[in-house]
Amino acid sequence: MKAQEELEVVVPTRLESWRSPQRPARDHCMAPGRNIDAPLSGHRYTRMFPDLPHLSIGPEVLHALGRAGGACDTRYSTRAESETVAAGWPVFGQFIAHDITADRSPVTHHDDEAFLRNARSARLDLECVYGDGPVGNPFLFSRKDPAKMLLGMNDRGDGEDLPRNQEGIALVGDPRQDVHLLISQMHVAMLKAHNRLVDRLREDGVSEADLVAEARRALTWHYQWVMLFDFLPATIGEERTRKLLKDGPRFFQPTGTIAIPFEFADAAYRFGHSQMRQAYRVQRGGDDLFPDLIGFRSVTSDRVIDWSLLFDVPGEPLAARSRPIDGCLAEPLLKLPVDITGELDDQDFQSLAVRDLQRGVATGLPSGEAVATLVGEEPLLRDEVGLGEFDWSGETPLWYYLLKEAEVREGGERLGPVGSLIVGEVLLAILDGDPESFRSVDRSWQPTLPSRIPDRFGLADLLVPSEPKTDG
Repeated sequence: MKAQEELEVVVPTRLESWRSPQRPARDHCMAPGRNIDAPLSGHRYTRMFPDLPHLSIGPEVLHALGRAGGACDTRYSTRAESETVAAGWPVFGQFIAHDITADRSPVTHHDDEAFLRNARSARLDLECVYGDGPVGNPFLFSRKDPAKMLLGMNDRGDGEDLPRNQEGIALVGDPRQDVHLLISQMHVAMLKAHNRLVDRLREDGVSEADLVAEARRALTWHYQWVMLFDFLPATIGEERTRKLLKDGPRFFQPTGTIAIPFEFADAAYRFGHSQMRQAYRVQRGGDDLFPDLIGFRSVTSDRVIDWSLLFDVPGEPLAARSRPIDGCLAEPLLKLPVDITGELDDQDFQSLAVRDLQRGVATGLPSGEAVATLVGEEPLLRDEVGLGEFDWSGETPLWYYLLKEAEVREGGERLGPVGSLIVGEVLLAILDGDPESFRSVDRSWQPTLPSRIPDRFGLADLLVPSEPKTDG
């Protein structure tokens, strides 16, 4: 049974005992009814542009483009850093990806969507954090305080790591959450946010029986809010976000259970790979890390992330910047360690770029030029795609095309018009297609956790919490 169906039950009438005029629960969210007809498994993928032909390219060409030294090598970049995008945003983007997609088929799988399954539900419901809940995954919760998520202790005895078994394997709802330090530490931040919400709800009189469900719902809605009003504007631009919310999607208008389009999962939403930096500093005065960010091991105190170094926090110095979106990947991503890739017969697959390109062909994606023409955007010129050095004369793989579109049309600061259309419309559809999201249940809802800027709650407020100042 899915985690959401175990945790998000109809709120009984006993809630009236704590919902008093004197002290309402700050973080209580309207509890939606349980949808007993929701599918329990078998989530599928779909196509956003089903009538477009699949782009056919031989693997030798893809490998030439994606391997170290190829077109995706940073020696072809014109600059090393974005001007406006904080370094942590692609990490949050990956966190979202782990929450809504998990294609466990081989990288060279066939392009028939009827046989492919998404191991995640297409909901922004923090399934990767909560797993199957306290009944299905009790090891994710504290025995000392069953309403709280379990944290792992580091070498100083601080709860700053994922919980782990005696062999160091992370106890998480999705094993990908421990693939590298940045994503595992963001997961820890979400666990701590849940626990803060439990404390607040408990102070406000919520019954012990309802604490897990109420805290999960509150955290999920804050997370959804951040995606819609913080992450999405940073990804596609504020004006495009406003227009999307005002006019609605043009091309992706699913009914019923949402299926993730291949154009999103295997191309447009992989833009964050280009944004990953060559190296990261995770503590003030500490050393730069990468590729020493590998996960699958305990996090010592000198590797606990200070998120103010990766996200802009009001009152703090500007955070480090991401790489621009430009079709190039940092060297460590072109030479992934064997701990991540496993033993390979073809060493070209140590390159994440080769994997991204191969995935697009394997799932039968159309070319970037074909999609641009269909949605009414002027396709990039051959010189703008910039593959002349590689004897490229055909149409462009969608993933690479959208990265170059961002570089050419937006200076690498955000996605271009086609990439923005795909990412924006799919993320909004996921949110609006979820009967338990804040958009579906209560569009008047506002974040209840404190923010540094009044009426402007963002991801930094969730990751680097700050209680409001009081007089005296």
